[in-house]
Amino acid sequence: MVDVGKWPIFTLLSPQEIASIRKACVFGTSANEAIYITHNDEVFVFGLNCSNCLGTGDNQSTIVPKKLEALCGKKICSLSYGSGPHVVLCTEDGEVYAWGHNGYSQLGNGTTNQGITPAQVCTNLLIKKVVEVACGSHHSMALSLDGDLYAWGYNNCGQVGSGSTANQPTPRRVSNCLQGKIVVGIACGQTSSMAVVNNGEVYGWGYNGNGQLGLGNNGNQLTPCRVAALHSVCVLQIACGYAHTLALTDEGLLYAWGANTYGQLGTGNKSNQLSPVQIMMEKERVVEIAACHSAHTSAAKTQSGQVYMWGQCRGQSVTFPHLTHFACTDDVFACFATPAVMWRLLSVEHEDFLTVAESLKKEFDSPETSDLKFRVDGKFIHVHKAVLKIRCEHFRTMFQSYWNEDMKEVIEIDQFSYPVYRAFLEYLYTDSVDLPPEDAIGLLDLATSYCENRLKKLCQHIIKRGITVENAFSLLSAAVRYDAEDLEEFCFKFCVNHLTEVTQTTAFWQMDGPLLKEFIAKASKCGAFKN
Repeated sequence: MVDVGKWPIFTLLSPQEIASIRKACVFGTSANEAIYITHNDEVFVFGLNCSNCLGTGDNQSTIVPKKLEALCGKKICSLSYGSGPHVVLCTEDGEVYAWGHNGYSQLGNGTTNQGITPAQVCTNLLIKKVVEVACGSHHSMALSLDGDLYAWGYNNCGQVGSGSTANQPTPRRVSNCLQGKIVVGIACGQTSSMAVVNNGEVYGWGYNGNGQLGLGNNGNQLTPCRVAALHSVCVLQIACGYAHTLALTDEGLLYAWGANTYGQLGTGNKSNQLSPVQIMMEKERVVEIAACHSAHTSAAKTQSGQVYMWGQCRGQSVTFPHLTHFACTDDVFACFATPAVMWRLLSVEHEDFLTVAESLKKEFDSPETSDLKFRVDGKFIHVHKAVLKIRCEHFRTMFQSYWNEDMKEVIEIDQFSYPVYRAFLEYLYTDSVDLPPEDAIGLLDLATSYCENRLKKLCQHIIKRGITVENAFSLLSAAVRYDAEDLEEFCFKFCVNHLTEVTQTTAFWQMDGPLLKEFIAKASKCGAFKN
């Protein structure tokens, strides 16, 4: 269960009030406002109340939760907020309500008067069942069940998609390139808008000064324009940060583009990208992405439940996805985003089911459900024959040779160490590997023996990231021994670039004679020993 107590503002509530929360959202320029829905479907707000964003009918701040009677029993299903802030939400019945800052008509009521209490947004939406809402800094969007998209509010950069830069006082259907398309997902940056349609195409419009529309240029777009660079993939989810964008495909691939001042694209540098670039290529399948228009932080969750974060994290610029100990992407924003807002309406209901990937991970090395044991270095590893047979050709062949009555309950392994063989079996359950580079050498040996090419690549990646002056020659020897040409070239270049240091290590002088001669000859050709 997600712990809302990780957001500082919720420390104002009593344990009883915390226990009553079913859904919640922290918002505001300093994360000083919050709204939550109880298990009884009552709606409460508390906080600073900038621009009447609490919707209580007055401009008073409150540290004691106040009930919003107008929304109680409405079954809120989607909520978003702007920078004013203003708040927009929709209910399970498809109704849209808005309140708060309205200097640019972002409440969609045709005026610029602040909304001091929640009011239904009626124009063009009464006949529609809205299923999702999204807000930029001062503009709003609503997506209907039948795939129509409506936008309104501030339009200085074309973020409403109307073809002009005039503010839009009431909801207007976004058409042009979206005409005849069924929109299934929406997101807003500060002054930009993005949409995903049911065939996986992505469209963007509005401000594009940092390339956040992914069009290969930095010119603003007054109407939706397709992100052509993603034509070969099918996008399922889109997320927008302040001025950057993330996209997740049906194959679990992650793309990023736009502003990169804080490393929020995860490319390992701080250069903006005008077109989508794939990131986290060496990681396992991504199942969720997260970003928020008020922050420069990015997060992603993999199929085994690992959560990564990058971008602006508590003032630091993290330019490469960093593995966290968190269980959900929401925790990244609670603990590291500035401000510490929520990137979505958070559900705190306990999920009493596990995905297939989570179930497999949970049952690895489980004595209760296993039907086979490996003994390595005197230690047992509990596994399931069916999983091994499905996941690995080596075991499939082994089990076909002596299946059922001839199959041993315990298989002795003496070719590999316990850490290496356990890591291999766990990989078959999780698709991930967590080993130091020295042990990854042994796993590389196993991967070569068992013809596991993907595992071989993962091992090479681990070794590359863990190479040091002290272990460089050992890793080079391993690369040669296991015929890993790409890794061999990488280790060789590292050794040459750090020749003075590595030739002083014990590993250098303990290297196999022919291999040492070959290295010296090859390095001499490169001019490494000219001095």
